[in-house]
Amino acid sequence: MSNLSTRLQQARKAAGLSLRALANLVSLSHAAIKKYEDGEVYPSSDMLLKIAKALKVRVDFFFRPIKVSLKNVKFRKRRKLSWKAEEAIKFDVIGQIERRLELENLYPSPPIAPFELPNSFPQQLNNLEEIESLSEKLREHWKLGLAPIHDLIDALESHGIRVFSVDSSEEYFDGLSTIINEQPIIVICSRWPGDRQRFNLIHELAHYIFNNRLSSELEEEQACNRFAGAFLFPKEAVFQAMGKERRAIEWQELIFLKEQFQLSMGAICYRLKDLKIIQDSYYKSLMIQFRQKGWHRKEPGVAIPSEKAHTFNQMLFHALGEELIGESKAAELLCCSLNQLKAFRQVQKPHAFTHQSC
Repeated sequence: MSNLSTRLQQARKAAGLSLRALANLVSLSHAAIKKYEDGEVYPSSDMLLKIAKALKVRVDFFFRPIKVSLKNVKFRKRRKLSWKAEEAIKFDVIGQIERRLELENLYPSPPIAPFELPNSFPQQLNNLEEIESLSEKLREHWKLGLAPIHDLIDALESHGIRVFSVDSSEEYFDGLSTIINEQPIIVICSRWPGDRQRFNLIHELAHYIFNNRLSSELEEEQACNRFAGAFLFPKEAVFQAMGKERRAIEWQELIFLKEQFQLSMGAICYRLKDLKIIQDSYYKSLMIQFRQKGWHRKEPGVAIPSEKAHTFNQMLFHALGEELIGESKAAELLCCSLNQLKAFRQVQKPHAFTHQSC
């Protein structure tokens, strides 16, 4: 298959369209579309414009070299996420990664340090207590102390973990992790509140760290959840805030901790149970009250702001300022028009670009 035919098939599947559905949108037969995708026939310039419009991509997308394939993709999702939705998310992610790597390669030296685990990390993890210890070692390695991490994406990016955001309306998608060039990639859904995004970010990081490290006694999802809770709310910080044993918890305590550590009240309760600060029976009673109050859908207190992935924009305008790229290339990488870019450079548009398909 040619580059164009591969890109065409990729974009069609990402859009959730069958051969016949795409053919109907551009007034062709499904057999003609199949010939395009098989590389037997090439579409005319006019037809390619129609197809690009129907698939909501830029024409130059079909001619970009294919440099990225996702390895060991692990979705953080619920079972109802459809195959079509997965394909659309992967398509979005690949496009963002391709542009990110293209931008990074324009720098004379790598702008992002490679992700490395401490040499002291064990080769096998046998129980949840070792998972707890592992999170402490990583925080120590990153010199984070016990304080809340207020810009989590920045902390991850500064240690070589590339983070991307997908503007997906799929309610069953939370995030995913994958590997590109032997380096970890984490993707989150932009529509979820910050506390949920933050938990998902570290949960996905755990998937990468745990690769071939978990014993058969440990269930991977449970281990990732334990690591995420421990990394975001370290054991000693929990003990300082709540003590080592409690018979009852005030709701306002949970709200204060949620705002401080930017972790959901539900996750904090689970953390207290994990550390045996509260008994399992009391945790269950708290969760019953949560459901009765409707807090399992929307918790009280101030909503935690969504995490923002801003490294790409920072790198791009750095490259533009240093004349590593020109305005045309910058606009192409940002998936915007040249006029939009110029207005943004003159601060006529005060808000940062949000991700767009291109």
